[in-house]
Amino acid sequence: MDIKILIAEDDNIFRNLVCDIVRKEGYMPIEACDGEEAINMFFNNNDIDLVILDVMMPVYDGWEVLKEIREKSEVPIIMLTALGDEKHEVLGLKKGADDYIGKPFSYEIFVARLNNIVKKVKKKFSDEIAVGNLRIYQRNHKVVIDDEEIKLNPKEYNLLLYLIGNANTVLSREQILDKVWGYNFDGDIRTIDTHIKTLRAKLLEQGDCIKTIRGSGYMFEVEKYENN
Repeated sequence: MDIKILIAEDDNIFRNLVCDIVRKEGYMPIEACDGEEAINMFFNNNDIDLVILDVMMPVYDGWEVLKEIREKSEVPIIMLTALGDEKHEVLGLKKGADDYIGKPFSYEIFVARLNNIVKKVKKKFSDEIAVGNLRIYQRNHKVVIDDEEIKLNPKEYNLLLYLIGNANTVLSREQILDKVWGYNFDGDIRTIDTHIKTLRAKLLEQGDCIKTIRGSGYMFEVEKYENN
């Protein structure tokens, strides 16, 4: 499995350094020199597994790029910046970053954090999930029913994955909101009901597996759950 990492950094020397580290660890770097290029490259490549994102970049800064990516994707993102104080670290994590590394950084710490996230990526994408006639190919977020691909948006996909990952377990709206939308979501909790309704419709007969547990939440009910 080739791990593709988008490295968005406007400092050529520093970007080359990070690319060299990434290559030495056996991964494939893709370079962007500003925020606009980072956004374009990310959305023009549907197989990027990890983003290393500098905060201080021209055109669009790292916060804007992070926001743009998070609206459509849950890809892991490491924020990399000289703004290494606690305030900016908390801000980055609240906005959806998975890790935050200040410059200058220790080579060993950077490699350890990089490999830690890549390990999670490999684990997440290594398996095909099979439930009845439903197949989920995690590498490319592809959902198939009876050999026909079902188009889901990122939230619907993550919702389905969370429900199936907890098959035959009742999940409260609060649990679903925390895991799929994030703890800092400040919208209406009933958005879950809307997404459940849409997901059921898209899954056709398989949608009947998503049960409403009155007064409690939802459950993906199956007789046999396999993870091949």
